[in-house]
Amino acid sequence: MKTGRRQEITKLLETGREAEEGKIGGTLIAPRGPSQAPVGRRFGDLLVSDGLITQPQIDQALSEQKRTGEKLGEILVRLRLITEDRLVHFLSRHYGIPEVAFPERIAPETIAVIPSRIARKYGVVPIGRTLGSVTLAVGDPTNLSALDDVAFMTGLKVVPTIAPPSIIRQAIERYYERGGLTVADALSEVEAEASEVEIVKGQEANGQVDLNELRSSADEVPIVRLVNSILLDAMKRGASDIHVDPGDGTLGIRYRIDGILHEVMAPPKRVEPALVSRLKIMANLDIAERRLPQDGRIKLRQQSREIDFRVSVLPSIFGESVVLRLLDKQSLKTDLTQLGFEPAALGDFQKAVGAPHGLIVITGPTGSGKTTTLYSALNTLNSRERNIVTVEDPVEYELPGATQVQVSDEIGRTFAAALRSFLRHDPDVILVGEMRDQETAQIAVRAALTGHLVLSTLHTNSAAESISRLTDMGVPPFLLSSSLRLVVAQRLARKVCQKCREPYEADEQLLIPYGHAPLGIGRCTLYKGRGCDACHFTGMKGRIALYEVLAATPEIRGLILASTFVNEIRDVAAKQGMKTLREAGLLKVLEGVTTLEEVLRVTTE
Repeated sequence: MKTGRRQEITKLLETGREAEEGKIGGTLIAPRGPSQAPVGRRFGDLLVSDGLITQPQIDQALSEQKRTGEKLGEILVRLRLITEDRLVHFLSRHYGIPEVAFPERIAPETIAVIPSRIARKYGVVPIGRTLGSVTLAVGDPTNLSALDDVAFMTGLKVVPTIAPPSIIRQAIERYYERGGLTVADALSEVEAEASEVEIVKGQEANGQVDLNELRSSADEVPIVRLVNSILLDAMKRGASDIHVDPGDGTLGIRYRIDGILHEVMAPPKRVEPALVSRLKIMANLDIAERRLPQDGRIKLRQQSREIDFRVSVLPSIFGESVVLRLLDKQSLKTDLTQLGFEPAALGDFQKAVGAPHGLIVITGPTGSGKTTTLYSALNTLNSRERNIVTVEDPVEYELPGATQVQVSDEIGRTFAAALRSFLRHDPDVILVGEMRDQETAQIAVRAALTGHLVLSTLHTNSAAESISRLTDMGVPPFLLSSSLRLVVAQRLARKVCQKCREPYEADEQLLIPYGHAPLGIGRCTLYKGRGCDACHFTGMKGRIALYEVLAATPEIRGLILASTFVNEIRDVAAKQGMKTLREAGLLKVLEGVTTLEEVLRVTTE
């Protein structure tokens, strides 16, 4: 901005002459309304003449202003001499700037117009954007420097609107992360320096990648900040996965939050090579290799919180797709009662975990929380008196005091090979990340028979099907019936947001067609989420596990030995008190934890 223009604005403010007509940030502001006062009237006098406050009150506020240096309007509101809404209405009439009904949601690309430092410095928020202009919510229309700086920085015509300062502060806290660079800031900075980042596109000669250019671009400050901001933002939102999705001329960033993917931003396609290369560098991967899949790991520490990111890079027709799985050690619950088990199922699980030997199997699809359940159980067993060994692919959580082994097929360190070594390592508890083949399953079962407690996972739809799966893998029924202690099938269901949930009346009979066994409670109160800031307007926040626990009772062991069909095993277990995943979910609906629609989404009959 030119010096003469800034001096003119400064002089206007210092002399106290509010402009009856003037240009602010390229937008003509014309006074209107009967309350428009003559030039030269002081702000306090204008309030008094409009009957909004009295002269003694303005004297009190001016005295306070000399002491604190605050703005007069803020003091009047703080001392409750005028309400914030009445003050905003007065400013709107006096300066001819419209009041704004603040939108419930502001698009990320609109927020990205103004960096956090500018929004916080001036107390402004962009609430709308067109091709050549930005609509700005301001609390202080006399701050011409704010409007002029925004216009100069963005190159856009600024359309000011007035909003209560408290609402603007809430919006800043909501859309701009406290105390640091946000995704919007980083994306804005990347776009501002696009010419520097663009050099990585097409830097190939004779099929060879120019590694110097690629690494240099990946180390540029804007890209580094963008990647760091994406990782920190995902942690803040409680995401379990980050997806970097290349498309035909597009690039998308999505977070998986509570099991559902949400698109959060769309950086320019030209930054894709630098962004992916930066992630590869952080995960110690080969930035020159863009034809084969790669896997790596990133460890990030924010204050006392430490999170591992498991990185998977997969070449696609439009570029390299990257997925980062967040492994948060704080999600481990040493108290098994916090996992979501029904009381009877929790008793069976605790009894099996506390046994000196035997096989415990956790089953469910990818992303159903099996590893969290296993490690929560291991945490209860972890002590100096026990030797715990694990073999996983990959090692997702670090367990202090345990011996953890990473599978490496390239050098022959398979699940089966590690298990054979474990039996010579004097273990008390063995965790097998997954029983993938016949050899691994048979060794795990034999280890459970020879005085070891073995915990492992399978991919089946129900607890009873795990028994059939193990026998199909070649485990003899007589060995399985002797070693098996418990099978747990699980799913993760989203919970109703506690901040915006609303009650409604329903009848228990509503749930019977879906598999609910009536409890005779008749009319009951259920809950659904209205949608708010805390849950990103989905009505659901957080997840809870649904469990189907099949204990290996003598009758069940007999059925396993006789190679009985899955349906018969399930029927007998149900008679003994086992609740299916659907039944466990419907009980959570009655407890107000989740909704019927969510239970139907994650379970089958």
